[in-house]
Amino acid sequence: TTTRCDTRAMLAWVDAMPAADARRIGAVGYCMSGPFVVWAGVDFPDRIQAIAAIHGANWVTDSPDSPHLVARQLRCEAYVGCAEIDQWASPEQVAQLQAGLQASGAPYRVEWYPGAKHGFSFPKREVYDRAASERHWERVQRLFGRVLRPID
Repeated sequence: TTTRCDTRAMLAWVDAMPAADARRIGAVGYCMSGPFVVWAGVDFPDRIQAIAAIHGANWVTDSPDSPHLVARQLRCEAYVGCAEIDQWASPEQVAQLQAGLQASGAPYRVEWYPGAKHGFSFPKREVYDRAASERHWERVQRLFGRVLRPID
């Protein structure tokens, strides 16, 4: 898939960067790229240690690579931050994604942002929710700080 090709290219770029620690990689996806980080985590389990998807979209599709299905193959830790008001990620879809995450056996957390709308994290959007945006950054930083901490 295009996502696999793009992720492979990004990992090669990281590998070529002397200042980067290629042993500690996390990925964050917003909206349609929420599923992208799930696919990246599944496709590169030996490279990606943590993923975070914020107000992700299209968690359940008819495709065999639907995020809710491939989530069962994740080996990295995952955080999914969900807007309560989201036409692209209904509670039923998120429940199906969560079932896939649970089946993976990998650590995960699905968290709802009460009153927040899809796109809540972007300050220049009408739906921006400062409290939800600040909380999502705290969650992502905490996850990455814990899982991607420097290796001695």
